[in-house]
Amino acid sequence: MLRTKEDVIMLIQNDDRMMEVIKAASKLNLPDWWICAGFVRSKIWDTLHGFENRTETPDVDVIYFDNKDTKEKMEKELEAELRRILPDIPWSVKNEARMHVINDIPPYTSAEDAISKFPETATALGVKVDKNNELILTAPCGLDDVLNLKLKPTPYFKDTKERAAIYEERIIKKNWESIWHKIKVHHI
Repeated sequence: MLRTKEDVIMLIQNDDRMMEVIKAASKLNLPDWWICAGFVRSKIWDTLHGFENRTETPDVDVIYFDNKDTKEKMEKELEAELRRILPDIPWSVKNEARMHVINDIPPYTSAEDAISKFPETATALGVKVDKNNELILTAPCGLDDVLNLKLKPTPYFKDTKERAAIYEERIIKKNWESIWHKIKVHHI
């Protein structure tokens, strides 16, 4: 059973494929980097649903924070490098130091700050390995919702009507309930 941060870390550590993906991303030596969102959430929900096979994710989100080079071109070069390392993974690399411009919001202060402002608490998760190859998990909105199969907006997305509408649109578009039937969607 998954109940604690340590349980989630052990779950991921015991998944050879996930660790291969995380270690591939670590080879880029990016500042303040994480693999986040569905990569982590889907593993937790798959496990809590007793799925034997991994749910396919449309992409593996690698984020980092680097104020020195905020050109999109750099992100594409990093994606190409990751495809050379693991070509079968649908990599998506984003520098959160520039994403506030795309999202039309105030600048993020770090990659973790960006994760805290993802639309759903169950998706506001990230993993990486440190210099000693130890797995680190961040959950700025906590783990309770993802572990209890609750889909709720982050405080940031509850804050305005516009962001609340984006959250509601994502719930419809993503249709996570069709994959993970035990989740409970909370509307704003």
